[in-house]
Amino acid sequence: MELFAEANYKILEKRKFTAILSVVIISIGLLSILFHNGLRLGIDFEGGTLMQIQFEESVEISDVRSALEQVGLENASIQQFGAPNEIIIRVLRLEEQEGIKASEEIQATLSENIPGNPFNVRRMEQVGPKIGSELRGAAVLAILSALLGIVLYISIRFEFKFAIAAIVALVHDILITLGVFSLLNLEITLAIIAAFLTIVGYSLNDTIVVFDRVRENLKSLRRATYFNIVNLSINQSLSRTVVTSVTTFLVVLVLYLGGGEVIKNFAFALIIGVVVGTYSSVYVASPVIVEWAKRSESQGKLSKKR
Repeated sequence: MELFAEANYKILEKRKFTAILSVVIISIGLLSILFHNGLRLGIDFEGGTLMQIQFEESVEISDVRSALEQVGLENASIQQFGAPNEIIIRVLRLEEQEGIKASEEIQATLSENIPGNPFNVRRMEQVGPKIGSELRGAAVLAILSALLGIVLYISIRFEFKFAIAAIVALVHDILITLGVFSLLNLEITLAIIAAFLTIVGYSLNDTIVVFDRVRENLKSLRRATYFNIVNLSINQSLSRTVVTSVTTFLVVLVLYLGGGEVIKNFAFALIIGVVVGTYSSVYVASPVIVEWAKRSESQGKLSKKR
């Protein structure tokens, strides 16, 4: 499908504006993370106990909190989960035995303080702080390993500057996604890390398509400037980029709206990733290689003068 036949948009001319826009958005996200004293990590990384409880009738969060205060769990996180009669209770940083004891106390105090509204425990997860710490380290290692692999792959297939441009775009995408999660105070769980790795793959695929076109045009348009070749390559790839992004976005949106509460945040991370990844493949990765080429050219001229 050719949406932008013979497109000739001046995309690279706007690179300074888009660079400032990206820096502003990332800075807002980083400030939010600092303001919240870090990201809100789920029990996968912090350790603790999670209970999903379904009552027979609707239940007020304030009643549940009052009940938990009776057993010293006033700091527990309580939120409705999909329906007015279903809640999730999170108690962070508990050792395994403490977590088992806490889950028993929670069930006992809810039965005692919310009588006439029986419930059943639909899900219970317990992660020790040590395992949470190990998972946190493994998640960081997985992302760093993926980025290193990408650098090697693109350096071999294209050039080193293409690899750095792709990494800049990927880091850009992840920082913006983390910033949005911090602003909305959403939890970072193992599912969200999986979403980040999916975003990395999606954004990279889109960037590689543009890079491929740049490489082809560099061979066929030897008299054109590097700037014009990259701008032309982005325009030639624009239809493919937009069609792929819109269809992917619609699929992920359906997943977000109808996939249920369990995968809602995962789908939300993918929605951000699709939008930001499309933007970065056009306005971040390609401008980086243009700036790199301009600096290399300037240094070459200086060397000749000397």
